[in-house]
Amino acid sequence: MVKRSHGYRVGSRKMMTKNPRKRGLPPLGKLLRTYENGERVEIIIDPSIHGGQPHRRFHGRVGIIKDKRGNSYEVVAMLGKKEKLLIIRPEHLRPCSGGESK
Repeated sequence: MVKRSHGYRVGSRKMMTKNPRKRGLPPLGKLLRTYENGERVEIIIDPSIHGGQPHRRFHGRVGIIKDKRGNSYEVVAMLGKKEKLLIIRPEHLRPCSGGESK
């Protein structure tokens, strides 16, 4: 019997695809956006850029910017009752519509 693979992106066929009209690289403004410490961000994975992607379980969650690390950001996101520290590139982040956190 063949054993099913359990890779990093398993079970994410619809999540990790783009609309045909939105395929390709994102605009430069999305890459050059800077975030401040304490700012709330949404974690939305951009499937066209593989580097700096968080795990798919964090897709759609809201996190708080803790610090900048090189080109990436340290983001604290809740997973159940635990806080997780994620290192995410800015292509996979977008500003939260709720504004800054308290």
